[in-house]
Amino acid sequence: MRILCFGIAREIAGGPGLQLDGIVGKSVRELRMALMREFPGFADLTDFAVARNEVYATDEEIIAAGDEVVIIPPVSGG
Repeated sequence: MRILCFGIAREIAGGPGLQLDGIVGKSVRELRMALMREFPGFADLTDFAVARNEVYATDEEIIAAGDEVVIIPPVSGG
């Protein structure tokens, strides 16, 4: 599954998106764990949001085939 990345997540993934297989049918929590295993830089973030089909997802939501999944890192500024 292709996952889009913004901000620092782009840098961690090495580009605007990443390919992660075996995620369809898994929960957002399982996606987070897989990201931290495959891309250890995600573990260094204090927190990051996951959007599924343009809506922030909860950890319990299940990722379906055809979903658009986006990683949104924490944002700060002023």
